[in-house]
Amino acid sequence: MPVGTQGTVKSVSPHELREEVEARVLLGNTYHLFLRPGLEVIQRMGGLHRFMAWDRAILTDSGGYQVFSLAKLRQIQEAGVTFQNHLNGAETFLSPEVSLEIQATLGADIAMAFDECPPYPCERGYAEESLALTTRWAGRCREWHAASHRSHLPWEGRQWLFGIVQGSVYADLRERAARSLVDLDFDGYAVGGVSVGEPEEEMMRAVEHSVPFLPKTRPRYAMGLGTPPQMVEMIARGIDLFDCVLPTRYARHGTAFTADGPLNLKNAKHRLDETPVQADCACPCCREFSRAYLHHLIKSGEILGLRLLSLHNLHFYVALTERARQAVLDNRFGDFRKEFHERYRAA
Repeated sequence: MPVGTQGTVKSVSPHELREEVEARVLLGNTYHLFLRPGLEVIQRMGGLHRFMAWDRAILTDSGGYQVFSLAKLRQIQEAGVTFQNHLNGAETFLSPEVSLEIQATLGADIAMAFDECPPYPCERGYAEESLALTTRWAGRCREWHAASHRSHLPWEGRQWLFGIVQGSVYADLRERAARSLVDLDFDGYAVGGVSVGEPEEEMMRAVEHSVPFLPKTRPRYAMGLGTPPQMVEMIARGIDLFDCVLPTRYARHGTAFTADGPLNLKNAKHRLDETPVQADCACPCCREFSRAYLHHLIKSGEILGLRLLSLHNLHFYVALTERARQAVLDNRFGDFRKEFHERYRAA
């Protein structure tokens, strides 16, 4: 899912996301959209889909991660979290009910339960207390959603609600979290608290300690991940959905993802290279432009360069998951996984 934190995937239009990237779902962020432009604007415009001219699905993060990573002077209580927001320092409050009301008002097709994301490293005592609070908040989210979300949606129908498995690096806490969420019967389940500074092996273990206790008949989502090899490995462990800022972030620094690994277009060796970023890629960047031209754009600081690389990287990520999905359907994912890793070389 391309990340459109503030109602836009950086430098890429909704038309391009539909026609060139072939994205099916975008991610928006409750915390950022709540602060700017604010619910009044989005509500007046008829909801986030209409506001940003996106006619496919939207998943909204609950805002919990941003509260704990961006906010200042936060105070965590049973009711929710009071904090100074990162834009102007004004006192702001988010709770399970407030987060879901915002997500319903935005018109998200998939909403996330409000949680606390513990830091890494995290002592076991803190992880246990945090998980207990997150579990109680998940129950409140489930109750509010069942009773109230339809009355706030800008469209007819029903919004899906996903619970988030926390528990830091502790296997038994991850299992406890997953089982508790399954008892609450969410529409889908996310593995949270990953990619927060922990080593990659800890990230993989967090998934391995969570997924086996989640139902195979519901979507399973790894939040904030990852590099192409990480995604392939997460799929091997039973994950279905991903979001990640890396495709557009790497593009802004002149790097393209390819089947052979990352390609730094700033390097002088590309100055006279007539080949595309990737020969078998169908994105507009590879269809029309050479590495030499992209090198020139990036070195010159031209906006077109980062736009073209963003389109390519997003296309690469979506195409990779499409190929993985087809390999699963064809019962050859093991071969796909092996072939991918044999070819891909990390920078």
